[in-house]
Parts: sequence; C-alpha cells; structure tokens
Amino acid sequence: MSASASLIPELEDVIQHGSQDKRAATVKRIANLFIDGAPHFNEDHIGLFDDVLCRLIVEIETKARAEMAQTLAPLKNAPMELMRQLAHDDDIAVAGPVLTQSVRLKETELVELAKTKGQAHLAVIAGREGIGEAVTDVLVRRGDAEVMHNVADNQTARLSEGGFSALVKRAEGDGDLAEKVGQRPDIPAHLFRDLLVRATAVVQQRLLQAAKPETRSEIQRVLEKVSKEFDNSSPARDYAAAQRAVLALHQTGSLGEPTLAEYAIRQGQEIRGDRGDAGAAVRRPDRDRGPADGRRPAGPDPDPLQGRRIRLDHRAVDHHVAPKRQGHFDAGTGRRLYQLREAVAFDRATRGAILAGAPA
Repeated sequence: MSASASLIPELEDVIQHGSQDKRAATVKRIANLFIDGAPHFNEDHIGLFDDVLCRLIVEIETKARAEMAQTLAPLKNAPMELMRQLAHDDDIAVAGPVLTQSVRLKETELVELAKTKGQAHLAVIAGREGIGEAVTDVLVRRGDAEVMHNVADNQTARLSEGGFSALVKRAEGDGDLAEKVGQRPDIPAHLFRDLLVRATAVVQQRLLQAAKPETRSEIQRVLEKVSKEFDNSSPARDYAAAQRAVLALHQTGSLGEPTLAEYAIRQGQEIRGDRGDAGAAVRRPDRDRGPADGRRPAGPDPDPLQGRRIRLDHRAVDHHVAPKRQGHFDAGTGRRLYQLREAVAFDRATRGAILAGAPA
C-alpha cells in the first residue's frame, strides 16, 4: 500500500482544488493501482478505493468515466458503489460495460435500472448473461423491438410464463422475433402452440427446418391439429342461394368487380383471410386446369372463376391467372378484394361457396 500512501496528500488537494484534467489523471492512477492489487485486497481496502473514486468521478468528463468503466467492470471485486453509479450513468458508453459485465450489480439493481432507464440501457441489460425472471419481466413490458430481440436471443436469460406470453404477442407480425422465440428450448408447450398459430407460413416452415429431428414431428403434429381445428370451427351453412345469385350475374355478363363487392357488402358477410396458411388457396380441384389448347370446353357454362387461385391472407394475394374471359377476375380484382377484407363481412365458408360457382 506504499503507492496508496503516496497518493493520500495529492488526493486531498485534487478533490478540493483540482482541475477536471487533473482529476481525470488521478482517477486513472487510482484505477490502475486498484487493478494491480485487486487479487489481494480485502473488503476494507476495496471500500477505501470505492469512496475515493466515487468522489472523483463526479467531476470528470464522460470519456474518462467510460474508460474507467471498461477497465474496472470485468473485475469480480470491483468497488460496488462505483459500479452502481456507473451503471446509472445516462450515457450508455459509461453504463454499458458495467451493465454487461459487472457481477457486482445485484438483480434488484438491474430491475430498478430496467424500470427507470431508456431503451439503450434496456437493450444492453437484455443481453446480459444470466438475467432472471424479475428482470426479463420488466424488459418485455417496457422494451422496444431491439430489446425484445435481445431477450429472445439471450439463451442464458430466464423468462417467466408471463414473459414468454408477452414475447409471443409481440412476435405477431415480426417473423424474425417469432423464429427466435420459437427456437428457445425453454418455451412452454402451450405458448409454442400459440406462436405457431400466430406465425406466417414462412415462419412455420423456418421453425420446422431449424428444429431438431425429435422436435420437428411435434411441430408438424401441432400444425396439423391447428389446421383441423380451424377447418371445423365454422358451422355448416347452405350457400345454394349465394351460388345461384353469383351464377346469374355471370350469365348476364354482370359479374365484375364492383358488382361482386357491392353484393358481398350488402350480404353483410365477412372476408376472413387464412392467417399465413400456404395451402388454403380457394379453388375447384376438378376445374383448376382447362384444355391444353386453351379453347372453351363444350357443355354447360364453366365455373366463372375457373383457373383462378385467389389467396386471401394478412399479407399477400396470390393469383394463378388463366387466359382472360369476360366476367373473370383479374389481378386488380383480387387486390380489391384483399383491400376490402376489413370492410366486407364474408366468412371463409361463404367465400368458398361463392368463388366455387354453380355445380357442373
């Protein structure tokens, strides 16, 4: 401690009368002194350094505080109060190294920081190793998209069921987040099912591809179960009248986009798109293909939507367009139907009946 003794008179002068540059230089000397002797210091020694450094950092510039944070944060016995003060610094360049590395920060301190600091601090805390449920609960409640992604990426972070539930809700509409949450091995089974239900077909397939072989079959089972439940959720209805009305419009040459839209609105039914179900195209399997030469087949007037595949979901309308004939939908009509999905009440079964046309 001879070096420390030589600094005592200088410290008194610096604390009371030193310039900012002199304080910064003194802080650096004391920090280096602590690092050199850290393996041998007891708590009394550490407390002395803690008191002195906490008094000095108040008056030094941000750059000097950031350098001290980077130097001392990795030490297991770094001055505790100093670490706390640096972690609360509004400048993330100062707080970041401590929030990421310092083992001297208790969970209660991390919870308080997560409740009171800005998104930059929350994003760093979210990536900290071994954060507990009390911390992640606050992060998923207050955090922005970056914070959510960091929490989901952090495999050492522990999440409560409520924390996972919040992540699943936030993942709706964010495919990357949904993938990260779905790939966590600790996600509860029922919330993983909810995640799959909410996910797009693309995300579902990515989760399947990324899953371990023993998990892949379970994901497929869940997707098949959800698909069956969705198909059986609507009661059967008689749509013969709707079919006859649409066929009559087609035969008179009136089955255009405005007429169909007006009819659907007047019926007060709901267009409900398949939520990312890649296999839910509305079509007539027996009429999906026409003659190879493109000529009109003999016999009764064909399905007015023959050769058309219109997929209505939350993100896209997929068209497989056969040669145009009067009364057929074109790409513009499909887009118009998609735009009307919020305004037009038209459930899945009704849509299937109307688009199917009259029996051959």
